[in-house]
Amino acid sequence: MSTAAKQRIAQLRTKIEQHNHRYYVLDDPSIPDAEFDKLFRELQTLEAQHPELLTADSPTQRVGGKVLDGFAPVRHAVPMLSIRTETDISDQGAIAFDARVRKELGKPDAIIEYACELKFDGLAISLRYENGILVQAATRGDGETGEDVTQNVRTIHQIPLRLKDCEVPVLEVRGEAYMSRPDFDRYNEGQRTRGLSTLVNPRNGAAGSIRQLDPTIAAQRPLSFFAYALIENPDPSKEFIWEKYFEGQAHLESQGNILQKLKSLGFPVADETRIVHGAEGLVGFHQHIAQIRNSLPFDIDGVVYKVNSLALQAQLGFVSREPRWAVAHKFPAEEQMTVVRDIDIQVGRTGKLTPVAKLEPVFVGGTTVSNATLHNEDETRRKDVRIGDTVIVRRAGDVIPEVVGVVLDPSIPQGERKEEGRFDLFKRLHGKCPVCGSAIVREEGEANWRCTGGLFCPAQRKEALLHFASRRALDIEGMGEKLVEQLVEQQLVHTPADLYRLDLPTLANLERMGEKSANNLLEAITRSRQTTLARFIYALGIRNVGEATAKDFARHFGTLDNLMAADETRLQQVSDVGPVVAQSITAFLAEPHNLEVIAQLRASGVNWAEHEGERVEMLPLSGKIFVLTGALSMNRDEAKERLEKLGAKVSGSVSKKTDYVVAGAEAGSKLAKAHELNVTVLDEQQFTQLLKEQESA
Repeated sequence: MSTAAKQRIAQLRTKIEQHNHRYYVLDDPSIPDAEFDKLFRELQTLEAQHPELLTADSPTQRVGGKVLDGFAPVRHAVPMLSIRTETDISDQGAIAFDARVRKELGKPDAIIEYACELKFDGLAISLRYENGILVQAATRGDGETGEDVTQNVRTIHQIPLRLKDCEVPVLEVRGEAYMSRPDFDRYNEGQRTRGLSTLVNPRNGAAGSIRQLDPTIAAQRPLSFFAYALIENPDPSKEFIWEKYFEGQAHLESQGNILQKLKSLGFPVADETRIVHGAEGLVGFHQHIAQIRNSLPFDIDGVVYKVNSLALQAQLGFVSREPRWAVAHKFPAEEQMTVVRDIDIQVGRTGKLTPVAKLEPVFVGGTTVSNATLHNEDETRRKDVRIGDTVIVRRAGDVIPEVVGVVLDPSIPQGERKEEGRFDLFKRLHGKCPVCGSAIVREEGEANWRCTGGLFCPAQRKEALLHFASRRALDIEGMGEKLVEQLVEQQLVHTPADLYRLDLPTLANLERMGEKSANNLLEAITRSRQTTLARFIYALGIRNVGEATAKDFARHFGTLDNLMAADETRLQQVSDVGPVVAQSITAFLAEPHNLEVIAQLRASGVNWAEHEGERVEMLPLSGKIFVLTGALSMNRDEAKERLEKLGAKVSGSVSKKTDYVVAGAEAGSKLAKAHELNVTVLDEQQFTQLLKEQESA
């Protein structure tokens, strides 16, 4: 007997039981499922190598978990056993299962028919019906004994309380309670709004909801259910003649029949289930589900293959705690544990500052991950992620990896972590952008810190240039994304002012340009020098300052110097400008880099007509809100511009505040909404007449 093996087996059993307790009893898992599976498989391997060390109380000899003291125990008439997990997540896992089935059936050349299902990431539930009425719901528990959770399960609307056209003396249905991703997101958003704790993931949400001692709490959590098994006669003490109750059928012959019968009884069954043939069919199903996995509205961590014929299932039988006729074929784990080496702060193309955890590389979601987003300062502090922490990282498909939570040392309670160790973005950066050194700000009500060096910051350079050259800004035709990328990557342009220093030889040497295209671009840049104040303000890309607000500022102040000299109080005197917009303007103009670029643009010849400013409230349509809908013979931009010159606002949606809806041909929902709210509707002829009257007034 190996002393080292004996010690390791004892270690593993202790660890697994601790994790089982947290997972099943406390509903507070401390490690990802994939990490637990590793420990379990290691114990299975060691026990197989040293059978003399196998004991009846080993975690491998039961499904896992204990009944909570608050729930009555339920003895399963037919044990709820788990199925084997195929450790090879490649196509070979499916091929190996098919080969094993054919070998154990003694049919090496047969093409076996399989029922393929999804492996849901929720909580297994058994439902007992007597005379068609739901009388009991139980969790899996340890496979032999579960917990009575009937009152909580009754809150799941997808589970029928009475079966359709069925009064079987006793019937048992098994399936998975789960929380969909949209429901999970909505629930957590509501919790955050109310300042309450959120759920870690949908699986934890489902398990925690079902096992709430207070059913009213469970009812507040949106759960769903998929059925996948039906036990024909779970209670031999009660009379049961299958054909008497189910249209002459002596019994169900296949798993496919069972799924169809479950549907006919009113249970939801996943649409993605398929009947396939042979290893080729299994591989195809696994690949197909892997491709659509992240588009499903619920979490899965693999697929399940079952020999379709119940007769063949009976022939194959069971080994230890698992059926020989079924296997779970997992996908790459979407959650893994690793350590935070550092917390970096990245600057996005719009100036948003995002904390990013620099990780010990870990294989998760099919790829090696060394960075994971922490989203923003609030999320980082809420999860209390710190350098040196062990964390759970999640990656689903193409989704950016994120830190789900911290795995704390159980010897250090959460409340005893020192406050000074918590993440503080502003202090970490000393209030400066890590890329350009400009000041960073966080607007009231915003979750994100942002860099104020919009025209200067290299991280925002491409976005700033594209916005500056866009049609509604300086309208530089030909200044597209690929060209901007070349100009920035070759360091030919650093700020919008550099566009006016470009020459023909420089542009002609760029990829896919040539002399003609370069000439056309230079002409467009030259034309853009003559613009309007409103377009110039909008082109600066100041946060919260859209096209309409830029026009309001241009009308109100008349000159750029007047605008730049205004404080927040004066800025808020402009129609519809509140403290958020005013703060954005002052923060942008307080940054010397931005002022320098503005001065360079003016020195490059960018100009516009200026005036003394006008009182917007004196314009003919001041304060009036218009909505344009349907096909108009007048250009939509022209109509909008003429309205705004008269002091009106143009909105994209109809509300009680709307004064006029201008309806062209084939106007739809906006016109209907106008009639519903008794808003004045103008056809195009009436609208044109109104414009003429007001413009001549």
